[in-house]
Amino acid sequence: MAAPAQPKKIVAPTVSQINAEFVTQLACKYWAPHIKKKSPFDIKVIEDIYEKEIVKSRFAIRKIMLLEFSQYLENYLWMNYSPEVSSKAYLMSICCMVNEKFRENVPAWEIFKKKPDHFPFFFKHILKAALAETDGEFSLHEQTVLLLFLDHCFNSLEVDLIRSQVQQLISLPMWMGLQLARLELELKKTPKLRKFWNLIKKNDEKMDPEAREQAYQERRFLSQLIQKFISVLKSVPLSEPVTMDKVHYCERFIELMIDLEALLPTRRWFNTILDDSHLLVHCYLSNLVRREEDGHLFSQLLDMLKFYTGFEINDQTGNALTENEMTTIHYDRITSLQRAAFAHFPELYDFALSNVAEVDTRESLVKFFGPLSSNTLHQVASYLCLLPTLPKNEDTTFDKEFLLELLVSRHERRISQIQQLNQMPLYPTEKIIWDENIVPTEYYSGEGCLALPKLNLQFLTLHDYLLRNFNLFRLESTYEIRQDIEDSVSRMKPWQSEYGGVVFGGWARMAQPIVAFTVVEVAKPNIGENWPTRVRADVTINLNVRDHIKDEWEGLRKHDVCFLITVRPTKPYGTKFDRRRPFIEQVGLVYVRGCEIQGMLDDKGRVIEDGPEPRPNLRGESRTFRVFLDPNQYQQDMTNTIQNGAEDVYETFNIIMRRKPKENNFKAVLETIRNLMNTDCVVPDWLHDIILGYGDPSSAHYSKMPNQIATLDFNDTFLSIEHLKASFPGHNVKVTVEDPALQIPPFRITFPVRSGKGKKRKDADVEDEDTEEAKTLIVEPHVIPNRGPYPYNQPKRNTIQFTHTQIEAIRAGMQPGLTMVVGPPGTGKTDVAVQIISNIYHNFPEQRTLIVTHSNQALNQLFEKIMALDIDERHLLRLGHGEEELETEKDFSRYGRVNYVLARRIELLEEVKRLQKSLGVPGDASYTCETAGYFFLYQVMSRWEEYISKVKNKGSTLPDVTEVSTFFPFHEYFANAPQPIFKGRSYEEDMEIAEGCFRHIKKIFTQLEYDNILMEEAAQILEIETFIPLLLQNPQDGFSRLKRWIMIGDHHQLPPVIKNMAFQKYSNMEQSLFTRFVRVGVPTVDLDAQGRARASLCNLYNWRYKNLGNLPHVQLLPEFSTANAGLLYDFQLINVEDFQGVGESEPNPYFYQNLGEAEYVVALFMYMCLLGYPADKISILTTYNGQKHLIRDIINRRCGNNPLIGRPNKVTTVDRFQGQQNDYILLSLVRTRAVGHLRDVRRLVVAMSRARLGLYIFARVSLFQNCFELTPAFSQLTARPLHLHIIPTEPFPTTRKNGERPSHEVQIIKNMPQMANFVYNMYMHLIQTTHHYHQTLLQLPPAMVEEGEEVQNQETELETEEEAMTVQADIIPSPTDTSCRQETPAFQTDTTPSETGATSTPEAIPALSETTPTVVGAVSAPAEANTPQDATSAPEETK
Repeated sequence: MAAPAQPKKIVAPTVSQINAEFVTQLACKYWAPHIKKKSPFDIKVIEDIYEKEIVKSRFAIRKIMLLEFSQYLENYLWMNYSPEVSSKAYLMSICCMVNEKFRENVPAWEIFKKKPDHFPFFFKHILKAALAETDGEFSLHEQTVLLLFLDHCFNSLEVDLIRSQVQQLISLPMWMGLQLARLELELKKTPKLRKFWNLIKKNDEKMDPEAREQAYQERRFLSQLIQKFISVLKSVPLSEPVTMDKVHYCERFIELMIDLEALLPTRRWFNTILDDSHLLVHCYLSNLVRREEDGHLFSQLLDMLKFYTGFEINDQTGNALTENEMTTIHYDRITSLQRAAFAHFPELYDFALSNVAEVDTRESLVKFFGPLSSNTLHQVASYLCLLPTLPKNEDTTFDKEFLLELLVSRHERRISQIQQLNQMPLYPTEKIIWDENIVPTEYYSGEGCLALPKLNLQFLTLHDYLLRNFNLFRLESTYEIRQDIEDSVSRMKPWQSEYGGVVFGGWARMAQPIVAFTVVEVAKPNIGENWPTRVRADVTINLNVRDHIKDEWEGLRKHDVCFLITVRPTKPYGTKFDRRRPFIEQVGLVYVRGCEIQGMLDDKGRVIEDGPEPRPNLRGESRTFRVFLDPNQYQQDMTNTIQNGAEDVYETFNIIMRRKPKENNFKAVLETIRNLMNTDCVVPDWLHDIILGYGDPSSAHYSKMPNQIATLDFNDTFLSIEHLKASFPGHNVKVTVEDPALQIPPFRITFPVRSGKGKKRKDADVEDEDTEEAKTLIVEPHVIPNRGPYPYNQPKRNTIQFTHTQIEAIRAGMQPGLTMVVGPPGTGKTDVAVQIISNIYHNFPEQRTLIVTHSNQALNQLFEKIMALDIDERHLLRLGHGEEELETEKDFSRYGRVNYVLARRIELLEEVKRLQKSLGVPGDASYTCETAGYFFLYQVMSRWEEYISKVKNKGSTLPDVTEVSTFFPFHEYFANAPQPIFKGRSYEEDMEIAEGCFRHIKKIFTQLEYDNILMEEAAQILEIETFIPLLLQNPQDGFSRLKRWIMIGDHHQLPPVIKNMAFQKYSNMEQSLFTRFVRVGVPTVDLDAQGRARASLCNLYNWRYKNLGNLPHVQLLPEFSTANAGLLYDFQLINVEDFQGVGESEPNPYFYQNLGEAEYVVALFMYMCLLGYPADKISILTTYNGQKHLIRDIINRRCGNNPLIGRPNKVTTVDRFQGQQNDYILLSLVRTRAVGHLRDVRRLVVAMSRARLGLYIFARVSLFQNCFELTPAFSQLTARPLHLHIIPTEPFPTTRKNGERPSHEVQIIKNMPQMANFVYNMYMHLIQTTHHYHQTLLQLPPAMVEEGEEVQNQETELETEEEAMTVQADIIPSPTDTSCRQETPAFQTDTTPSETGATSTPEAIPALSETTPTVVGAVSAPAEANTPQDATSAPEETK
């Protein structure tokens, strides 16, 4: 199979190209934001740009990108749009800009919301243009652009402006487009609809003719669009050349249909229209499907559409259909066909009298209907209301193939979706891995459409929700698997040997040649399945490798996933591998199959089990692994071999590849999703609709929950009664005790719980009383019982004075329901989370809370804070790896808890023994947990069920109260409980007690269950990873026991990491469930006071949040009010021009670097360290991995091992630094040609919010200041000078207040070489003063040295630095003095320590001068990174 050629990456234009462009010149004249005097609006400008720039370049992305970036839509197109100036060029220009915004993933509708008046007129014109003749005014390419625009509209139903326009196209009146017989049939099915239909007709009659005509056009729009598409589709020839415009139009049209079918609001009425048009039949019979190359993507999209048109859902009610209901629908269809055949078509008697199972396969339907004439087939179809009635004595206009396919495809038996899923192999094979339409390369530009599901706001059913996520997760894993296979196999260098076999010229750490492979077991299938229950094989390899790699292979554990690969290379020995050419044909890859390790075999051929015993030492280097193969895949392969004579895949494997365990959990996740889809997913009722995106988004807020709790113990949340009162502004606080001395925490608060919603009140006074009551809180201080005399007995207390918003978040988290907390940077998200956990723990001691975080670091932070509160450590269990980093002696890991759990197990089994004794059951039931389980089932449950049958209500007579106690089977077991157990007052009370007793017994036998889920960093967790924890526990009596779901996150910061651009952009896979809930309108508590950064730094990002202010300490504490020593400003944007004629470079795709910025950042870091800043208080961030590696290289060269300077706390990317902070951040934005992914405002927010005291940004200002999305931040940054202002004589720390004029001289640094040389001089001066100081010390009298020797040794370092600071000013060149920059022979890189007398340091700093170009390591210089080695020299995160 030939791999498709690599798609070309879109190259962004450079700044100089941008400036030279015709578009840019026009922008500077008419609409650029920074231009003060703009020329008046001229419609001809729009016409010219459209014709000359867009159409002439065939809608080149580069041109459209430039236009959109220049703010053409915001500042020119929509601002001046009105019906008078509307034209084809105007409409098309707006559509192109909106489509480009969606492609770039930036908000598209904001400008329309600000000026909505002309949008309805504009939208109606778009509809008209979409239906225009293709050979008329609008070309097919232009109509494809319009289709894409409409698709974006249908996918933006949350925007009111869009929804109001789109709704008219997809509501019930669109059924006007149905043929009359079909309309009658549908209205007959649901009588309620007939009422609505008559009402619509009445309203239509009242309309004036013109408005009615307009309404009819809109209602028929989609029907007419389908007819237009069918005519385009039919014009595609079978073998002659076809224009790609036609193919793209067809693909985009099917994409639009899929999107309409996959959303309930659009699908509801449209699905019937689509069915009535028989679009699928037309498509499957079209020439385009038969054209292998051109029609490949079209066919895949068609399969997706077919899946959604037959989706298991009731279109009108939106309820999921069960297996039985689907079968009933199928049987109804077939029997109505049989009835029609029996009544009217004698030639079909045999068919009419057969049973359904005999005639509902495709083969038998073709057998019965194939011999009929076209006219007869048409008549059958018209009896079923599928086609209009055929007039007498007229022949049908449809061809026979169409009519036959119409009847067969409609009535053939369907395989259910769950069956399809269960038969699907979980491991990807070579067919999927290298299919560009399903798993695109990383160079996906966002232009074409793909055969991928999309994650939007709403889903049809839970099954649909899980299925889309299942498919995307599977494909995203496949993309990563493809990268691993290509890397490992190409390293092994498979070549063809002289005798035609395979020889490996290289080696790979993660892959080994297979010596032998045999299938050892194929187990029988389960009843009703046609695939084996399991397939096992043995794989033998020869581990003649280094010891540590051998250990890695031998360390493969049970359930680890490996891949079996067959290569048949055609290239002779020694052929070089070229990464730019398609991979498959170079290595001759034929098959890929997945497998799961069961274990390694010992000498006797038995599987070595994982366990506490040491592993046996195996002799030699040959190792055999037993693996599980995928039974579904095996069955498919074997069927293919037997039926089609294909070769046996399992006799060909010659490479086995393993993957890093961290990235290899995909099979477990997929299996979990698949298992969830096979069970009845139990989502709590209060969450179900919100998860699918329907209904009232605030319905799960605690204020609307029926089980709201009135009185809550806030434990140590409040520090004092004043703190409590300040936390509930606008409320009346009544304390139950008068004495102020007793008004001390902890407090219980009783809230007014609203009840009796919707009752009309007659009396206004009652209403006033009610509002007064609704604002009154009753506060009751209570005393915690004394725990003993020792200090460690005292409970640990919270010390944080929470703000009133944080208190609202804590209150919401304690109440049942869904709580969403938006926590901007530095607002104390973790503290709120910990307090919620602590309060739930104390209020509901019997409940369990599951805590989920995005990273180990976040979980560890939570754990450390939880341990500081009053929570018993035995109730803490930490799952997963990462507990090693917890700063505590205690062990909270699963293994550390084992001792606690084992002790608990013994206790529980003792309880079982006691229960067994009390019931008089012979034998020993408490040996193991398993026998205890059987005991529960056969002894406890049976007795309980018998008891219930005796005491439950029998018809109208109420049972006797005494019976509850008389028949109770567990009296003896509960003999040690407070007596009497049953009060005998009422039947209900005693039954409740009996059920409570049974719950107690049941709890002895239960497994992992939880009542509450708290998710930290919820906006960084994939949608499906957020959803799975909801379903992992078994339901209780068919219902979920989940009571609270608390999500804390920040959707304005970065989303989950998706490596493949296509899944990220096209499928919107990076959207977290948290973000989706915010988009749907679920109420959030927005924390509104930050305590991390200076107020001036907070202003750079607080515009993105609702009223984000500062905590008082940000103004009061000295560290925030003091200036940054040696630097004039607390934040500055520093413009960096090309260094030696180069700005950004790209040695490998997406591996961006900028040498000038990297050197400048490191120079500033060294300057700060030389002034006395601690190196670990400075972090260097950048927006690209390439730059990160370059900066690390420069630091290693210049100062990494130098004790006077050292290394920064971290050098990493903005994305990796999310959730962390430091006092000073130096940020390099790298790009000089296009803004790149910083255009995502979320990345900007993260970048701006990492610094506490100082932020210094290095960038090409001319590029970033034009970017519309970044304006609020960059307008503040560019208000300050764009050259670095330093105060070299001001030592750290300084007493100068922030914003004060310094008393020392300010120096302006114009460019990077000047800064680099300045730092070099400063360093050399420091070294010389240190050396001079040592010389003086040596000349002191011996006695003095001896006396103060120890002290002096300790003080030397401090004094040298202080002295250096005071003397430094002597040699600093003035900004105008260029001598130090041009004549620097003494400061060149080859200066040795001995020449300068710098004996006290390990090495002097290499200098940088304008005359000497500096090349830093293998990663930095583009010229060097052409070899494959350079491409892989950066770790795995380079992409």
